Amino acid sequence: MTPSARTSVLLLRLAGPLQSWGDRSTFNRRETRPEPTKSGVVGLLAAAAGRSRHAAVDDLAGLALGIRIDQPGSLLRDYHTVSDHRGRPLLSAAVSAKGLQKPTSPAKHTHITQRFYLQDAVFLAAVEGPEELITTLEHAVRHPAFPLALGRRSCVPAQPLLLGQRTGPLHDVLRAEPWQASTTVRKRWGRQNGNTARIDLPATLDDSAGDDVRDDVPLSFAPTRRTYTTRRTSHTYLSVPTGLTPDPTRPPTSGGHDPFALLGW
Repeated sequence: MTPSARTSVLLLRLAGPLQSWGDRSTFNRRETRPEPTKSGVVGLLAAAAGRSRHAAVDDLAGLALGIRIDQPGSLLRDYHTVSDHRGRPLLSAAVSAKGLQKPTSPAKHTHITQRFYLQDAVFLAAVEGPEELITTLEHAVRHPAFPLALGRRSCVPAQPLLLGQRTGPLHDVLRAEPWQASTTVRKRWGRQNGNTARIDLPATLDDSAGDDVRDDVPLSFAPTRRTYTTRRTSHTYLSVPTGLTPDPTRPPTSGGHDPFALLGW
């Protein structure tokens, strides 16, 4: 393999009090997917590298992406009402001949908006591409040019965000990296499972032969012409090291699902 063909994988731990990864959300209802989108991860990398919204992102969108769900978190709905403090009708999207926004017709004095977030979620994002580009991105995330966010500007990432570079196929890197859930979650799970050495975690990976199609690959982040295209993905479960010390007094589990065991048979 020539030096120009060498690839590397950048690992990011996406964790924080709130995250929001919208893909088709518009107007008054802003939803979130249960895991990070490719546009969200590319946007984070572009911000770290200091790229403007009008800059090309073809090289970043072309990177292979894998997302492992280490801690799914819970869904939060943030309910808002918006009105004019002067008691006037809200403005509509329509404009007059003079370029001024028209009031809503019939008069609407209050808008209801809903925004959805993931609380206390933890994801492991693996980005694979040319070694030179990955090294540049690693330096950018370590010394970001713009503030970084988890999907929305208000969602600040917790530390550590950057876990560094790894070598090997995307699937193998995600399987080898230890579980990144919070200490509280890992301890509780360990008590319930005898500190088993491995845990099965769901993951989504870019896959040209995958069954699922997602419309979240950014072509442009320009505010007046945001455009996206599709990618194919596949879903799997990865056996991941927990980092816990197994309890020697606990009998080993078979590793399979036995529904009759619940009935004592």
